[in-house]
Formats: sequence, structure tokens, C-alpha cells
Amino acid sequence: MSYQTTNPYSEQIEQTFTPHSDAQMENILAQAATAFESDWRQRSFAERKAVVKKAAMLLKEQGDAFAKLITVEMGKLFKEAQQEVSLCVKILDYYADNAEQFLAPKQLDVKRGEASVEIAPLGVIFCVEPWNFPYYQLARVAGPNLMAGNTLVVKHASNVPQCALAFEKLFLDAGAPAGAYSNAFLSSEQVATAIADPRVQGVALTGSERAGASVAATAGKALKKTTMELGGSDAFIVLDDADMDLAVKLAVIGRIQNAGQVCDGSKRFILLDSIADTFVERFQAELAKLQPGDPMDPATTLAPLSSKSALELAVKQVGQAVEGGAKVLLGGKRIERAGYFMAPTILTEVTPGNPVYYQEFFAPVAMIFRVKDDDAAIALANDSPFGLGGTIITADVARGKRLASRIDTGMVFINSPAVTAPELPFGGVKHSGYGRELSDLGIMEFVNRKLVLVG
Repeated sequence: MSYQTTNPYSEQIEQTFTPHSDAQMENILAQAATAFESDWRQRSFAERKAVVKKAAMLLKEQGDAFAKLITVEMGKLFKEAQQEVSLCVKILDYYADNAEQFLAPKQLDVKRGEASVEIAPLGVIFCVEPWNFPYYQLARVAGPNLMAGNTLVVKHASNVPQCALAFEKLFLDAGAPAGAYSNAFLSSEQVATAIADPRVQGVALTGSERAGASVAATAGKALKKTTMELGGSDAFIVLDDADMDLAVKLAVIGRIQNAGQVCDGSKRFILLDSIADTFVERFQAELAKLQPGDPMDPATTLAPLSSKSALELAVKQVGQAVEGGAKVLLGGKRIERAGYFMAPTILTEVTPGNPVYYQEFFAPVAMIFRVKDDDAAIALANDSPFGLGGTIITADVARGKRLASRIDTGMVFINSPAVTAPELPFGGVKHSGYGRELSDLGIMEFVNRKLVLVG
């Protein structure tokens, strides 16, 4: 596996890194296990908090430098990269400030004697993380697990190696012991070996269905606890009473953020018939205004996709959709210029028999569906192998809540695009995975909840 920085805007290879050897991987695992047993787990919450708070402070102080690496490596608009870094600061601070409360022993109401549940760290957690949010995905595992007393070995995506190294250095600079947070440039075969290693006590993955199935199978054979945050094909439902200005504004954000490379981005736009024409006309007009360009330039509103392969896949999927009977209302092709730019695309008439009907588009591609009523909207929203998130736009919040209860996903947003915050649990159901990150739920995934009973 090649670990290298290929700038998606210039299409130039900027830096290449040597993968870790088997011997180096062994040293990384050994160091993580030693750090856990002899140091990190034994520190008080206050001592761990000091390190994580220092990391948050350094990240904030060096925010633009960290953000620029995101833009260089995977093409995110610089202003979005700055927002990602700010979110990571909040996540680290959140767990530093709240972990002790979240993990405090809990007394149980029992009929005889006394009983409590003590919460303790598990050990080395192995993490496999994606490129689309190069620091946010890392902060989601680092914040809770480091504060819980676990140590982490992280295999990041091969196209964001500089981001991976920068995040590792962040914790070393903050005073974490060697082995508390370790980056590992590993091959798929080495990942399987690491997961099976008895020193690894849990596995967290954010990525594709295919990667999730492979890692979960390997971990299952070794009886390792896992969390999986996988893909999504979220519905964006616009009801007949919706504020159209709000609906169009949020639809553009939901589909175009991060050039459409968001697992819980809005991908299937489900419109009640009475407002469908108006929405589509205005949505199309707004997408057509987007300006591709240098993602470091504040005037750029459309970023390149992360890689040549990502662009080729998106173009291929649109071609399959058209072959299956879909119509291209807007875009559908690569933008003829330097950089991996996909034209904002709207597909209509995508039927259940179409090859892309059940697929995820990880690009600025929107599928439009028209339905007659609320029941049809919910049925269509649930007609997906995925179950990550979804959005409902309506003037009647009570109506929106009733419909939200019927959507088979881990998250539903009413009059809002998908949002994330340290205190909001993140995760899905069905092929979108299992387990939760962020909030108090996230810190409880890789801990031992031990019953202590006095008879």
C-alpha cells in the first residue's frame, strides 16, 4: 500500500512515505501495550485531562497549519478545513472536561447488600480511519479513549499521511507518553495481523461497507469488540408545508459540503409532488452557481474530489444510472480543467431497478424522487440498505417528529442538515454500521463495566 500525498487540485504527487515493516508494527504494538499497562491507565483523570487539554490548545493555536494539510492532501475547501480543526478542538476539550463524570462508578439499587458498576479501560484500541475528515475522525476516537485510559494504534487512510503524522505529533507535543497514540502506515495484511494480536482489545473503523465487513470479520474471529461507522445514502425529505428558502439552502449544504464526500450527507431528495417542481428548479439553479477552483481560495465554492479514483467512480456511477434509465438534469461529467472536479449533478427517474438505486454517491451527485404523501416518503426513505441519517424539512415540527420516529436510521435532523457536535451521538444501523461515537455513548464503547457486589 502506497502512502503518499497527491494534491487533488494540482494532481501532483507531493510526498511519499515508506510503510511500516512488520518489525516496526511489532514495536508500535508493544509500545502501545507497555504504555497502557505501565503508565497511561494508571494516571488519574486529572493527569490525562492535562494532556488532552494541552493537545486541544496546541491544535487551536496551530489551526491554520493543520487545516492546510487537509486541503493539500484531500482537497477540502480551506474554510471547511478550518471548521474541521475547530470541531476537533471542541471534541478534545469535551472529553477532557466530562470523562470523569461519564465514567464515574454507578450505584445499583439492589434488594440485598450493595452493588456498583466500576468502569475501567480495556487496553490497546486499533483504529482504521478514512480520509474525508482527516482529523475529525481521529478526534472522535482519540478524545474518549485517551480519557478513558486506553491507548490507540491508528491506521489512517493512505492518501492523508501528513495529517496522520501531524495528529500523532500533536499528542506527543502535548506530553502524552510514547505509545499512548501511535500512527501506523500498514498494509491490509498487516491490519489483519494487528487486529488478531492479543494485545489489541478493540477495533474501531470508519469507512466503506467493504472495509467494515472485512475488518469486522477479522475482529470477530479474534473475539474483539468492534464499532463500525460505514456508508450512508441519507434521505432529505421536503414536505408540502416546507419553507422553500430553507429547504433549498439546507439541500445545497447537505449535498455539497466536502464536495459531497460525507457519509451522512444528503443524497436522496424525496419531495412531495406539490412542491417538487419549485424545489428542483431552485435547487438546480443554486448548484449551477458553484465555482470550482483552488480550494485555498475563499472565492472557490466547489472543491475537487479527493482522488482520481474517486472522480472516476462518480463518473462511472452516473453512466450506470443513465444506462439504467435515469435522466441527467444537471452535470454528470468531470469538469474539463485541472484538478479532480466533478460537476454538480442531479439525477431524476432513478427507479428501484437502476444499478445505482441502492448505491452511495460519494460526490456532488443528488438523486431526485417524487412522492404523493408522507407515508410514501417514509417508505422510500427506508428503502435503502443504509441507515445512517436523514433530514426532514417541514413547518410543522410535531409532524416532523412523528415522521422521524418512523425512519430507520441512527440520526434524523428536522429543519437542519446533518450536523455533528461533541455532545451528539453519531452512528447508524443496517449497513451503516453499529456502535456510537461522540457524546457520553462514545466513551462507553471500549471500557469494562465491572459489577462489584457486596453480599
